[in-house]
Amino acid sequence: MKFDWLIIGAGYSACVIAERVANELGQRVLIVEKRDHIGGNAYDYYNEHGILVHKYGPHIFHTKSKKVWDYLSQFTEWRHYYHHVLGVVEGKKVPVPFNLNSLYALFPPKYAEKLENLLLENFGFGVKVPILKLREHASGDLTFLAEYIYENVFLRYTMKQWGVKPEELDRAVTGRVPVYISRDNRYFQDPYQAMPKLGYTEMFRRMLAHPNIKVLLNTDYREIINEVKFNRILCTGPIDTFFDYMYGELPYRSLRFQFETLDQEQYQEVGTVNYPNDYDITRITEQKYLSGQTSPKTTLVMEYPQAYVPGKNDPYYPILNEENRERLELYLKEVEKLNGSVLFAGRLADYKYYDMDHAVLRALGVFEKEIAK
Repeated sequence: MKFDWLIIGAGYSACVIAERVANELGQRVLIVEKRDHIGGNAYDYYNEHGILVHKYGPHIFHTKSKKVWDYLSQFTEWRHYYHHVLGVVEGKKVPVPFNLNSLYALFPPKYAEKLENLLLENFGFGVKVPILKLREHASGDLTFLAEYIYENVFLRYTMKQWGVKPEELDRAVTGRVPVYISRDNRYFQDPYQAMPKLGYTEMFRRMLAHPNIKVLLNTDYREIINEVKFNRILCTGPIDTFFDYMYGELPYRSLRFQFETLDQEQYQEVGTVNYPNDYDITRITEQKYLSGQTSPKTTLVMEYPQAYVPGKNDPYYPILNEENRERLELYLKEVEKLNGSVLFAGRLADYKYYDMDHAVLRALGVFEKEIAK
């Protein structure tokens, strides 16, 4: 059987580009996936208690892009959902990202008011200030606040999550957890926030429901590459793996997930509770908040960060620093030598920390600029 495209992987980027190629260009696509399911890390399923579970940790959809929202809305109905996160600080649960409400939850009212006024005077209302920036520019009582947040909210959580100090990470990563000078307790402020009504897997299934798209699961593409005829390749897997690690491995952080179902309707006050200082876990997410289901039972997922070991666990977060960027540049030069016969797109292929909507936007861009033209 002959295909126009061999697509490596079946996550967001692969599904978006396969759908576009099949529907817009009428071309034939073969998707080859090592795992036993489509959807990549956004894969979800109903467990034995009928609760919709995110196998690879909570995936909360949010975007500023109407283009992304409109595109995905072709394949799913939505359940509007605003995610809330609490962090345990000195035994108290306070809103995360740290905001003005967090001040009053932790400090005496008069001192909290003083700190609030200082934040407003220095940065303004509704502003998100990266904690490292706050530390650099703070003085007086704001120095105390910056150090307090850094030590109790940011430092230990980051070290657990990434295995390094915040200063050793790219600021694009550390900037994702700011101090939010607001009373908005929502974790995200994007205009589009929702969960696929029937889950991510069903959304992906609808995207791939085209006679020109074939999916082969439980298969490494190297096993079949000499048995299938195709014109071009789209790789959404790790770029260093594709080139047989010729310049060495690009490092990642991995995660271990522990699921537990309790014989009670509700366990915690919000969807996710972070544990920056206590325990080995980073956070607990209660799945029913995400699905909106009602059930006499509830399922939790606990997250344990760990080192990534190729072949033993899954790569989740690229570790962005100068050394790894230089190594990535060597691989990108190899990509150029392929003259467009192989395209790369996605978190692993681009070695970038994409949110889901960014992955969709990137995939649509690859289709429009590098395929459709």
